[in-house]
Amino acid sequence: MDDNGISVKKMMSLMAAKVDAIAFSASSEQIGAFLGGITKAKRVFVMGAGRSGLVAKSFAMRLMHAGFYSYVVGETITPPISNEDLFIAFSGSGGTKTIADIADTAKSLGAEVALITATPDSRIGKIADYIVKIDTQRDLVIEDEHEYEIRQMLGAYRSFAPLGTLFETAALIFGDAAISTLMDMQKIEESDLKKRHTNIE
Repeated sequence: MDDNGISVKKMMSLMAAKVDAIAFSASSEQIGAFLGGITKAKRVFVMGAGRSGLVAKSFAMRLMHAGFYSYVVGETITPPISNEDLFIAFSGSGGTKTIADIADTAKSLGAEVALITATPDSRIGKIADYIVKIDTQRDLVIEDEHEYEIRQMLGAYRSFAPLGTLFETAALIFGDAAISTLMDMQKIEESDLKKRHTNIE
């Protein structure tokens, strides 16, 4: 039996348990306000750095599939932002300089700002109209017998998801869950998404 293969499967189970705990710790009010900001915006501009940038691009793509006008900040075809638009930052720290600078610019141009973060009390958090906290501190706590058993088997007393992995994983799942909810809110069918999916790849 491959011990490394078993280790990966157990790590997956532990990560899933952590994401589940994060999901139920999130504020329904924060999430509802965030979704309302998306639905009232004329256009949505999305940004993140590093792996969070990949999560942001994934969210922007699904928004487009769902029929929203969405753009990734920094792309060559991104139009100017206005006071009818929403800027969304995916940032665990809420303080990455490049993202914070652009959030400041978006705010100064009249756009609303949303932040998906592990750190609400941050530079971007201080100017954000909408904040959704992804509580990655739950990575530091043994919360139930299932998790304890997995850690015992793995000898895993260190962080099992280094360098922001837990935030990025939870943020990706949050984004997909938000799209599913927006589809329900707007009565959007999966067939509508398929019509907007690229056909030239």
